Amino acid sequence: MKTLNKMNIALSVLALLFISSTASFAQQFKLNNQSSTLVVKGTSSLHDWEETAETQKGSLDIATTDGLTINSLKIEIEAESLKSGKSAMDKNTYKALNTGKYKYITFELLNTKSVQDLGNGKYKVAAEGNLTISGATNKVTLDFELTLKGNQATLKGSKDLKMTDFKVEPPTAMFGAVTTGDALTIEFNTIMIN
Repeated sequence: MKTLNKMNIALSVLALLFISSTASFAQQFKLNNQSSTLVVKGTSSLHDWEETAETQKGSLDIATTDGLTINSLKIEIEAESLKSGKSAMDKNTYKALNTGKYKYITFELLNTKSVQDLGNGKYKVAAEGNLTISGATNKVTLDFELTLKGNQATLKGSKDLKMTDFKVEPPTAMFGAVTTGDALTIEFNTIMIN
């Protein structure tokens, strides 16, 4: 009986050691809205413009057991939190994005195409995922640098897109006198905390 109890205790200790060692390599992060930035840049027949997302949320789940594995990544931007500093331009943006019906712009990871270890907790990542804008979803590759430091993960990168690829008609102003270019660049510096 004593031998059986000792064996059970030994197995329990081993199980706890295994669980704690594997748990230390898995990390889950939540997007810190206050520290994160996402800027949409574009052109028009009048001047270049940009809009900044004021409200975004998201999560990241990684494992660093053998290199870096990204298990999940999801980012959600509130469409009407995109602000240019000009209310007329913001209204045109929300109309083009049909924000009355489609409240969020989202990116959700499907798979990781490549991860390159740059050293010092930095990785170059090519992530394939579904990007949904104004109800239209396209599979895109998002290239970014991922930095792990303490309890923080930082994702930094940019992505060129076309509005029409997501069935968004480039906005116009002043009865069509000012037209917006189809091409956009999204620049992000996303801070995740665990």
